[in-house]
Amino acid sequence: MFTERFLRDKSGVSLEPAERDRLEAAISEIQTLAPRRTVVRAGEPIDQSTLLVEGIMSRYIDDRHGLRQLVAVHLPGDFVDLHAYPLKILDHDVATMTAVTIAIVPHAELDAITREMPQLTRKLWFATLVDAAIHRAWLFRFGRLDAIGRVAHFLCETNARLVSAGLSDGRRFALGLTQTDLAEICGLTNVHVNRVMRHLREERLCIFRSSLVEILDPERLATRGQFDPAYLYIDHRTPAHSSSNPRP
Repeated sequence: MFTERFLRDKSGVSLEPAERDRLEAAISEIQTLAPRRTVVRAGEPIDQSTLLVEGIMSRYIDDRHGLRQLVAVHLPGDFVDLHAYPLKILDHDVATMTAVTIAIVPHAELDAITREMPQLTRKLWFATLVDAAIHRAWLFRFGRLDAIGRVAHFLCETNARLVSAGLSDGRRFALGLTQTDLAEICGLTNVHVNRVMRHLREERLCIFRSSLVEILDPERLATRGQFDPAYLYIDHRTPAHSSSNPRP
């Protein structure tokens, strides 16, 4: 089932079997794409949305000099560009970061779901609102945290989201990204991220090696990144989510 990770373990929101069946039926095709491939370009008309089944994708904006700013990272179970349904044209690009498997949902099918299943429509809306909450957390991370805090916050967020998707045990998870990717995500240089990762390792907080992340002390890492998972609206309680509300 391609939608099994969508809205998994979300607070007060879950898909009924009939709703999940309807969403599965809305999928027109499954695609496997290589890393570093642009899927949607800013300003181009779009009549379908993408559900990420496996892999990692990003949304980004390039400046006039070609320098890239990532504005979102998407993990399995995310409806990457569901907001394209009402907008029809995006103001940013969408691309793969790793090899991915995606499910394509035509907007005509979303029209039908809106008419037929208002409860499912509200749950799709909920998913876009969680995306917006993650955006706000990213703004906080960039605006208020130092380099170590940015990386710590991103790793805690990713761990919590992967726990929700059933892809982390709360302390260990595969992250098919490079240190350069991490630098781009956190708005840092590769050299700076290298120093941050060494610091996290020496402080026995986290180890990132060979695309594997091991969080040695979830509570201390969350405190260092001022990470509070409430904005992710996740029900499932694990060590990744259960630390007390960390404040500076």
